[in-house]
Amino acid sequence: MYLIGLTGGIASGKSTVARRLVQHGAILIDADVLARKVVEPGTPGLARIREEFGDGVLNADGTLDREKLGAVIFHDEDARARLNAIVHPAVRELGEKLKAEAAAADPDAVVVHDIPLLVEAGRASEPFDLIVVVEAPKKTRVARLVEERGLDPAHAHARVESQASDEERRAIADVVIDTDESLAHTMSQVDDLWMRVQSERTVGGRP
Repeated sequence: MYLIGLTGGIASGKSTVARRLVQHGAILIDADVLARKVVEPGTPGLARIREEFGDGVLNADGTLDREKLGAVIFHDEDARARLNAIVHPAVRELGEKLKAEAAAADPDAVVVHDIPLLVEAGRASEPFDLIVVVEAPKKTRVARLVEERGLDPAHAHARVESQASDEERRAIADVVIDTDESLAHTMSQVDDLWMRVQSERTVGGRP
């Protein structure tokens, strides 16, 4: 198995890069999807969140109210740390299970582990064959959040600023993909990345 760690700030274009890699044949494990799975009704994760933050962060049907929880943790570092201590280990455990399943199904698989908070969660030291950072200038990301997701500018700016800096991400990157230009330019960079992956797999004795 060849393992790519994919990361980037909110609205950096990471999902676009991930989709292109999947088109090339990669298997995608999305930490955001896993983070939703580990707090579904009936999970230990949701039970612990309820214990930690109370019934006020739940909907009437018992599902997690992400908006209410987000409001609780957004400006409270301690609350965010308590939430991360619940969610991050569960996401990591499920991710490892899915990687093992992918490797068992195809030992030569290229697996892309999409981890938005790879830097923040201290996961850069994990045994990735390649760490890919997707980035765009802050002003571009804020504009995308406003135009594509309907956030007001102040909220969009706060979301961007709450994450790791570009410098912190570049420090752990093997490859940086810039999405500030055209979609074609982004796709070209991803295609070049895929060629590099195939070359490294061949050198390593894998097809």
